[in-house]
Formats: sequence, C-alpha cells, structure tokens
Amino acid sequence: MVDYELLKMIVEAPGVSGYEFLGVRDVVVEAFKPYVDEIKVDKLGNVIAHKKGNGPKVMLAAHMDQIGLMVTHIEKNGFLRVAPVGGVDPRTLIAQRFKVWIGPNEFIYGVGGSVPPHIQKPEQRNKAPTWEQVFIDIGAESREEAEEMGVKVGTIITWDGRLERLGKHRLVSIAFDDRIAVYTLVKAAQELGETDADIYFVATVQEEVGLRGARVSAFGIDPDYGFAIDVTIAADVPGTPEHKQVTQLGKGTAIKIMDRSVICHPTIVRWMEELAKKHEIPYQWDILLGGGTDAGAIHLNKAGVPTGAISVPARYIHSNAEVVDERDVDAGVKLMVKVLEEIPEFKL
Repeated sequence: MVDYELLKMIVEAPGVSGYEFLGVRDVVVEAFKPYVDEIKVDKLGNVIAHKKGNGPKVMLAAHMDQIGLMVTHIEKNGFLRVAPVGGVDPRTLIAQRFKVWIGPNEFIYGVGGSVPPHIQKPEQRNKAPTWEQVFIDIGAESREEAEEMGVKVGTIITWDGRLERLGKHRLVSIAFDDRIAVYTLVKAAQELGETDADIYFVATVQEEVGLRGARVSAFGIDPDYGFAIDVTIAADVPGTPEHKQVTQLGKGTAIKIMDRSVICHPTIVRWMEELAKKHEIPYQWDILLGGGTDAGAIHLNKAGVPTGAISVPARYIHSNAEVVDERDVDAGVKLMVKVLEEIPEFKL
C-alpha cells in the first residue's frame, strides 16, 4: 500500500517545467531530509539528495516537473491566451478547471474554454481545437481586472487535479507523470537497507521540455551507474490490441529495455530481471516507441554511463486524471531498493 499522505503532498504541489520552485521543490526537499546525509539544490533547480557510501556512485533520477500552460496574452475582455509547457494536447483543456499560479502556493481558479459547439460550423465540430481556439476564463471582465487579480504574461497554469482512490488498487491524480516516480525515490531512500553504494537521489527539473535537469545533474555527479524512474504508457483499454498496450496495470513494475531516448544497457536490464525473480518482485517489460526519460540524458553524460530504468504503468498520461496501480508502485520501490543494496557486487 502506498503512503497516501506523502503521495498526496508530492502530486498536488505545483511545479510546471522551469517553475518547480512554486511548490513541489520544497515538498521534495522535506520528504528526503530524514533519509539522506545531505541535500542541495543546484543552479537549475534539481534537488540532489546524497546518501554517502564508499562503493560505486549511483544516480537515481525522477523528474518533478509537470506539464502545464503559460499565459502569453491577456485579452481586453480578461480572457487568457496560453501556450503549452511540455506535451499538452489542447483537447484536454476544454471545460476543465485550472489553477492560475500568481505566486508560490498562491493561485486563483480558471476554466478552459473554446467556441461552443452549438455555434460552430459542421466541419469545425469534427476537428480537434487548436491553440488559437482555446483560452482560460478566470472570471475577469477586463485586462485590468485580470492584472489586478495577479495575472501577467508568463504566469503559470496547472489543472485543478487531486489524488483520489479508484477501485481497490488504483489511484487517479494530476501529475503522476512523474511525481509517482519522485515518490518512488523517496520511498526507496526510506526503505533502503545496508549498502556501500554512494547514492544520489535526484528529483530533476525540466524533463518535459527536453531532459534538461538530468543533463546538468548527471554532469555534476558523474555517476558510475544511472537509473531513471518514470511513467510509461498502459494502453490496456478497450480498442487497443494486446501487442500495442506497452504495459498493463497491476502486472508489476516495468523494466525498461528501450524508448526513443535510450537503449538501456543490456547487462543491467538482465541483472534487474534476475533481481526481480530472486526477490519475487512482479515485473513486466517496457519498450516504448514514442517518448523518452531522464535515462536518455544520463547515459550520454561525459564518456557514457551504463544506465537502466524502471517505469510505472499509467493510463491517460498528460492529463489531469492519470491512473496507476499501487501494486506496480510498490513493486518499483522494492526493485530499486534491491538494485541499490546489491549494486556494489554488480559487474558489467
């Protein structure tokens, strides 16, 4: 079972790419404090939690940024024009509630809008809205009123999402991509047993806009081994044939073999499989033909870093209602703990 209160704090804190300081960064720092020897925030904003050891230097990365919106223009009548920060589909804005962040942990509400279908031409109704056709309504009647409410060009916006239970084992929330993996990092640090590994738990920034935090933090740490934790697609839904589902909820943590950004080191992949079997941890495979993770930046650091990765299967990613199975989350925590405990004896 997941630590619901810890997870809730992590997933519901604001932190769009480049603006992680709005809330999530402080939450992550406090969550790591009891379990590591030192914590620092680097110049780009990555949280680096170091548990010192005399063995191999290991970097575990999970990104704490989330996708969102940025205000690009305030209309004369108070509506907000926006642009995506990360991979946002404009279809996911319509008739949704939003939080417009006018300061750290300070927001006003907004609603995603577009031209009503009742007055659209027939040919328009069958097309997905474009960014030119969507806007955010904050209830202001003028540009001046919107500015008085604290909104300006560059203001950051997130969905108004929250963590909830869904059935017996499932959870639904905003920002499981990738806060569920940040939670996994914290729990791995909490449950870690004896190990000589020199461990760097890194909650990275700006993954959603190009793996930027992982790139600079890997350069600074210069690890012997790297591991990334992220979500992956679980397309185990009606209409998707089994061979295209990528992963399935409830079948265990997903050991990554390949995605668009990385081919994980084959020896590490097989070793992780052996650990999962040895400790009876349920697992499945992750081959994702679209999308990438922080592993893509880590493995290219300097002269190269042998890198592996695990993924949390998730439905409906990049929305305000992403769904995971807590059994998969727990399996991921257990596998990463075993990786850290046994990596001093691992040989490529």
